[in-house]
Amino acid sequence: MIKKLIASCLSGILLALAWPTYGFPVLLFIAFIPLLWLEYDIRQAEKKKGALHVFLYSYLSFFIWNMITTYWLYFSTPFGMWFAVGVNTLLMSLVFLFYHFLAKKVPFHLSAIFLTTLWISFENLHLQWEFSWPWLNLGNAFSEYYQWIQWYEFTGTFGGSLWVWILNFSIFKSILLYLKYKDTAIIKRATLKAVLMIGIPIAFSYYLFYSLTYKDQPQLEALILQPNINPYTEKYNTTDKRIGDLLTQLTQEKITSNTDLVLAPETVFADGTELAQWDYSFAKNMSLSAIKNNSQASFLGGISFFEKITSQDQVQKQTNYLREGLWYNDYNSAFMVNKNNLEQIYHKSKLVVGVENFPYQSVLKPILGDAMIDLGGTVAMKTTQNDREVFSTLQNHKIAPIICYESVYGEYVTGYVRNGAEVLGIITNDAWWGNTQGHQQHLSYARLRAIETRRSVVRSANTGISAAILPNGEVSKRLDYEEQGSILAHVPISKKMTFYVLFGDYIARISLFILIFVLLFAFTRRRNEV
Repeated sequence: MIKKLIASCLSGILLALAWPTYGFPVLLFIAFIPLLWLEYDIRQAEKKKGALHVFLYSYLSFFIWNMITTYWLYFSTPFGMWFAVGVNTLLMSLVFLFYHFLAKKVPFHLSAIFLTTLWISFENLHLQWEFSWPWLNLGNAFSEYYQWIQWYEFTGTFGGSLWVWILNFSIFKSILLYLKYKDTAIIKRATLKAVLMIGIPIAFSYYLFYSLTYKDQPQLEALILQPNINPYTEKYNTTDKRIGDLLTQLTQEKITSNTDLVLAPETVFADGTELAQWDYSFAKNMSLSAIKNNSQASFLGGISFFEKITSQDQVQKQTNYLREGLWYNDYNSAFMVNKNNLEQIYHKSKLVVGVENFPYQSVLKPILGDAMIDLGGTVAMKTTQNDREVFSTLQNHKIAPIICYESVYGEYVTGYVRNGAEVLGIITNDAWWGNTQGHQQHLSYARLRAIETRRSVVRSANTGISAAILPNGEVSKRLDYEEQGSILAHVPISKKMTFYVLFGDYIARISLFILIFVLLFAFTRRRNEV
């Protein structure tokens, strides 16, 4: 039992130590091996309660991993942290438990394919369903070592997840063979194979990295603002006018005659503006005023909108009830204004679970009431839109207005690019988590979107980290956490469509097909010893 506990804890610790922004992702290539050995040992030795033991030990592993890497959610919402850690750990443990059941029925190579495709399908589920939490998808772990994963432009992050599982099973199989035959040649071959399986993708990545050039590409001059307003003590206890004065000051300090874009954070105007009154709002007038001395600049920022609904025919799934005969839509939105005064508004559509949306409310709300919403820190669901809006500057440069959590979703972001986005603009407010790994990981994941789409990223974070990121994932300029100021950055503009932009998460779709095939095979054959 002690050995199994050690193996269980070791997998969890290795997974945590591989995570950005402090970790070394090579550890991922061996992180699952202690857990795989534990399951194999239980499967061979325990006929009774084996499944229960596999579940409990794997739960411990995944709990350690989840807790160490995402504990910082506690600073935003204690309930949300425990919910996210508890449910995600449970789901991961169930994935491993299903592997245990199937591994009894099929040969080693099929069980390895099953777990690999099941895990990737689980990660894809986290990108699609209403309890979405893809933060710990394995491919994200390489975000700080962006020179290693330039091939994400072909595979997206699921290529990284597949890479991790192939290495773990390859090394684990070699360990089992060595324990059976005691032949050192097996270890030598396994070592060479592992070195090649790690080294070749990295070598190819470095080739891509050094092949990229931006000399002939047009440049966008972006002024990125970081007002550094504490959301707990200042943001909702101040006025849009005070915020506007600060944004104007930060803009005037560095704006030039060549500035194309001024970028301000998510919900920087938080008073609540009625959507129908947008043309006459303070937020719009102030934003135009901030760039009035620069005739070619456009101002992109975040705002809280609301929309009154008086007809029940207009009530949507995400519409909030206020009182009899009156409902309202609550939006977390991005806007762009310039001298042409064209209306450009986008409503955030990938929402934070429990904070901005009530998942499966038709089922859960009759049971829980508004408990999840209240404990998550808000009393209103956000309303979304279906299309990925793309904003146009006066120079007709196309900017994707990506709001906060949306930047974690690879295939979702490709929708902006397919709609014409030449630069990814991310606006966010990461101060909810305090000075923890949360905001650092969030910035790091933005590198992945740059590589996948080969688009520059300009990122405005209320309290940091604001940054400009090149299409190869390199951060060219940044303003650190709790620093008030601005960044004047020049980033290349691209119209290139990468393979990943065109085909999205095809690895996940293929994995689901293979998973179904393996399941059908397993349940239509006689049980064999593995």
